[in-house]
Parts: sequence; C-alpha cells; structure tokens
Amino acid sequence: SGGALANMTVFSLGIMPYISASIIMQLLTAAIPALEKLAKEGQTGYQKINQYTRYGTLVLASVQSFFIALWLENPASFQGIQIVSDPGWGFRFVTVVTLTTGTLLLMWLGEQIQEKGIGNGISLIITAGIISAAPGAISQLSGLMTSRDGAVAQVQPLTLLLMIAFLIGVIISITLITQAQRKIPVQYARRVVGRKMYGGQSTYIPLKVDTSGVIAIIFAQSIILFPATLAGFIPNEGFKTLAAYMSRGNALYYSVYGLLIVFFCYFYTAIVFNPVDVAENMKKHGGFIPGVRPGANTADYLDFVMTRITLAGALFICAIAIMPDAIMAAFKVPYLVASFFGGTGILIIVGVMLDTMKQIESHLVMRHYDGFMKSGKLKGRR
Repeated sequence: SGGALANMTVFSLGIMPYISASIIMQLLTAAIPALEKLAKEGQTGYQKINQYTRYGTLVLASVQSFFIALWLENPASFQGIQIVSDPGWGFRFVTVVTLTTGTLLLMWLGEQIQEKGIGNGISLIITAGIISAAPGAISQLSGLMTSRDGAVAQVQPLTLLLMIAFLIGVIISITLITQAQRKIPVQYARRVVGRKMYGGQSTYIPLKVDTSGVIAIIFAQSIILFPATLAGFIPNEGFKTLAAYMSRGNALYYSVYGLLIVFFCYFYTAIVFNPVDVAENMKKHGGFIPGVRPGANTADYLDFVMTRITLAGALFICAIAIMPDAIMAAFKVPYLVASFFGGTGILIIVGVMLDTMKQIESHLVMRHYDGFMKSGKLKGRR
C-alpha cells in the first residue's frame, strides 16, 4: 500500500505504478480516437482498457524496480557503505521480479475488493497505507510533548489543541470542496408524440468545483521530483544544482509546484469535461439553458463557468498541497506529523471515505434499510 520503501519490503512500490498507469490510460483515452471509441463499447471496451492498464502497470513497476536496484547498488546512496553484497544483473533481476510481483499482487487484491466488496479496492488499499503511518506520527508527536532533562516540551497542550482544531477545519473544508457543485439549470422543450407529451421537465448539469481531485497533485509531484530523481542516478552537477533549487523550503519549489497544480487541474478538467459534446447532446435531446441559445453559445457558456470554478478548486488544491510545509514551519513538527494536515494523504483519505460512505448508503437503501445515518443522511439522499 506504499510507504514501505525505507524498509525495502516486497510491497515497497505500493500501488502507485497502477495509479500512474490508470491516469496515463485515462489521458490517452481522451486524446486517441481509437481508445475513445473503445471506451464507448461498454463492458467489452472497459475490460480491454483495463487490460492495457495492467500491461502499463507491469512496465512502470519493472522500470521503477530496476532504478531502485541501481540505487541500492550505489554506495554513495548510503554514505559510502556497500549494502548489496553481490551487485550485478542477478541482483537487479531478482529485485525487479520481487518488487513488480508485489505491485501486481496489490493490484489483484484491489480488484478483488472492488468486485466482491464495497468501495474502490485500489483506493482503500492506498488509504490503508496512509493511515498505517498514523501510529508513527502519534508516537513522534507524543515524544515532542514530553519534557526531557528539564527542558520545556517542544509541543505544548495548547499547541496540540490548535493543531487538532486546524485538522478538523482542513477535513471539513476538503469535504465541502470535494462535494461542491455549480448546478447549471436545464429545461427540455415539450413535444407531442401521438397522444403522449414528452419533455417539459427541468433538471441541472452538476459541474464539480474540484474535478481533478488528487490527480493534479500527483502529476505535479512527479514532475517536480524528477530533477532530484535524475540527480540521484546521474552524477551531473547541473542536475544537482537544479535539484537543490527544486527542493522543499525554496521559493522556486513552491512557485513551480503551485503553477503545475493549477495547470494540471485545468488540463485534467479539459480532458474529462467537453462543453461542446455536452451542448450537442443537450441540443439533440431538446434541452437548453434558460437565457442561453443552444449550440455554440451553450458550449461557450459552459466553458466560461467551468473555467471560473476550476480556478477556485485549483487554488484550494494548491493550499492543501503546501499545507504540510506550513504546519512544519508553524508548529515545528516532523514531516510525518505534518503530512496528516494536508497534501495527497488527507485528500485521498477524505475522498475515499466519502465515496465508501455513499456506496454503503446506496447498498442499505437498495435493500430497503433506512441507512446508517438517521439524522444526517448523505447528500444526494432524498
């Protein structure tokens, strides 16, 4: 589930190669007409794309495993200590096979959870991996609250209360933004077919404020960490200098990081939401937005609204992404503790929990139960 690279476990790569392959396939599906046509073929097309995603996972996991093997063989990575007793192609092959198998096993486990359980299996595995770091973070935080040798504790009780209140505020704000929608009203013209009248009803198009979710942060992190990755494998002073500028604590790092997040928010939104297609479908079925002419004017209006609300979502994602660094500077706590106050971790946890709760509620309602939240039912339940 991730987070085990420091211990070099079988599941060190975690499920991230599968996530990366899924995102790449999603982007390629929107960009390549043949894949887009395949995606519209129903269950058969879905299975074919899922098969391509598995192949991509195998390739990405193998490449990452190979570079990890090179990193382990390099004494410079461990203060001049040779930790691999027998470096060479044999060690690299075993490392690639072992780590890739671990990722494929997690991928299979996630698919089994999704088919036979409740919720998105891959997302639940990632969430479990993030939450598994919580005991270590709590241990570090309790250590900072303990006085040693007569010295004042680094974290005071009042500071802890402020941190807890801040965490609750972050969770509430993420929940609100994740669920936030701009509802565009749509009306359908009445038409008579035989003796029956069709249409005339009103509905709306839900435009999400945060369409990209955690994907924008993942892409931005991948690009911004690339110079540091190259510097670790290629002994070049230029890469090392660039990696130093693109490291945490540097103003250039935060500027580029924020711009990348905003860019990928718009990029991903443009891929998954096509206002021209939406406008054409509305026109084909006799739908229109009050005060807006069908066709090109409707597409322009939807694009205008989506551009504005995506900016708000992108700025919020930027704030969440740099939140751990702000917490580290404000409260003087380690990154492991600060990571639970922002970044990809808290976004994934909140998003997966909301999605799982919705699915549980749907299963209960489908089986004629009242649901598990009597007083505060989930949004969308009527």
